[in-house]
Amino acid sequence: MALMITDECINCDVCEPECPNNAIFMGVQIYQIDPAKCTECVGHYDEPQCVQVCPVACIPLDPQHAENHDTLWAKYQRLVNHSA
Repeated sequence: MALMITDECINCDVCEPECPNNAIFMGVQIYQIDPAKCTECVGHYDEPQCVQVCPVACIPLDPQHAENHDTLWAKYQRLVNHSA
């Protein structure tokens, strides 16, 4: 699954620079995660870095974007090949 940022976000700015896929961006009021770019850090780290640094624990799995590890790995591969 891709991750999402809930409205508990306090805009502390710590998650955005941690995302290796540049999937986190400032939305209208709070940060958001682009599900097309979010791989839950598969291909980069063992755990999602944004979740690790979030001080208010407002980054759960996004039930609208269910993906398994193989799907996240394939997305990572597409992102890497696209940026090369």
